[in-house]
Amino acid sequence: MQVCPGNRPYCSFPQHDGYEMKNTLPVLLLSATLSALLSACGSDATGPTALDGNSQASDASSTQASSVDMTCDLAAYPSQVWTQCEQANFARTGDAIREQLASREFFQQYQTQSMNNLQSWFARLVADISWLSPLSGNTGSTPVCTTWSGPCTGNPFLYPEANGRDGKTFYSQVAEVTPVVFYDSQCARISGRVWLPKGSQPGAQLPNIVIQNGSVQAPETLYWWAAQLLVRNGYAVLTFDPRGQGRSDQQTPQGEQGSNANPTVFWTGLVDAIDFFRSTSSNPYPNNISCKDTYPTTVTAFNPMHDRLDATRLGIAGHSLGGIGVSVVQSYGATGAAAWPGKMDTQNPVKAAVAWDGIYTVANGQTGNAGGNGVPASTDNVPAVVPRVPILGVNGDYGLAPVPFLQSPDPKKTTTNFREWVKGGQPVIELTIAGSTHYEFSLLPNFAASSWCPDASKGECSGGWGNALTQHYSLAWFDRWLKKAGEPGFDSADSRLLADNGINGRQKLSFRYFSARNFPNRSNTPEVCENIRKGC
Repeated sequence: MQVCPGNRPYCSFPQHDGYEMKNTLPVLLLSATLSALLSACGSDATGPTALDGNSQASDASSTQASSVDMTCDLAAYPSQVWTQCEQANFARTGDAIREQLASREFFQQYQTQSMNNLQSWFARLVADISWLSPLSGNTGSTPVCTTWSGPCTGNPFLYPEANGRDGKTFYSQVAEVTPVVFYDSQCARISGRVWLPKGSQPGAQLPNIVIQNGSVQAPETLYWWAAQLLVRNGYAVLTFDPRGQGRSDQQTPQGEQGSNANPTVFWTGLVDAIDFFRSTSSNPYPNNISCKDTYPTTVTAFNPMHDRLDATRLGIAGHSLGGIGVSVVQSYGATGAAAWPGKMDTQNPVKAAVAWDGIYTVANGQTGNAGGNGVPASTDNVPAVVPRVPILGVNGDYGLAPVPFLQSPDPKKTTTNFREWVKGGQPVIELTIAGSTHYEFSLLPNFAASSWCPDASKGECSGGWGNALTQHYSLAWFDRWLKKAGEPGFDSADSRLLADNGINGRQKLSFRYFSARNFPNRSNTPEVCENIRKGC
């Protein structure tokens, strides 16, 4: 941890040539917060290298951080040390913006890809004008990120047009990516992609994951980091824009809205997406049949890669309101929860879950959401959430609208849902990342977050802080519950989840909030820890 020398409250910020600032495309900024961030005490933006998915090596075999400085954990409030710790911790939430402004390579790729995305959106309209909702009569507006341009571009190096390992190389040598369009249960068109390891053959029996966006400013492009990570490690993946998001319809033909205007789409729509992912040539996706000819758009009758999936190994992941949707959907069919509402399976097929800033429970009439992020304005219509499958939660220190702490928060706040999973007898890990925000999981350029692209010199974002930790644990969690013996990641899953002293371990965990775990390892020995940062 960096503390300003000489007990000064602020450190100087490195100068740049102004190129990026003068030429940046119009973006959505959290102006008041960010102006404070850019003048705050800086932290080490380079950080350790994120796991890239090419190796299943555990952090335990990497550079060790066996001794974690507990000064900030133990600092009394109020005190000068407490204040210095808070200034340095909060300053880390500006690292992503600082590194983007300082990187000519990032800016140029971001500008180019943003324009490419805008052009691809116009090309879709030329081919099918019904996507332009005001002219089709569907609705008077389109989703905020329908063009996938500006901040909605996400990490600009994760597209086929980008040179580098995560761009052209990934799409030509590593993955097979197929765009799909399907109807949700109320006949709104859903845009998505099926991702597979390149060269996989029919009968491959791959474990598979459905990834759901967060809400409002969060198209599927912001979660391609997770899709690429999983595909590199042997998973089939579905990403999609829920109704009201990105390139899907804003509303149904009957006027039912999507996104935050109708949070129910984050569980009903997730079930629809699961149904589509599990549809086959012999058992086509039913909503396409019931909604036939609603629009002139050609829809995908069934998952074109269905013959590569192992139907017994399905995981789901989601962010923010999408994480609430994951929490709801995983519980269907449990005692005390609603029955599984899907049309392709008689029982809930979900075997494991990951929620980024969004595990959600309702216990004894009380709501509990890690970090307070993504909770709908009213929870009256949120179905009962019952722990049914193993779940991993990764939270941000400062939440949706990051502001510094003015006093010490309740350190157990972000493990509220962890305790519900433990009571429910289901394996669980819940972590909070030091100096992080709600945007560690949706890589929005120019939004407050810890470092996620400190080095773009090789045509990719290498290194980082919060997202690197998220990649490490998300992959290890799915490997723990979905991989079979002999598959890459099976043998090392436990050691990666327990790599407390590794580069993505205790040193990155919050000193404001507890991080905890309670799950059995492959030998069925309980791995229990109520405060991982302190040491177990």
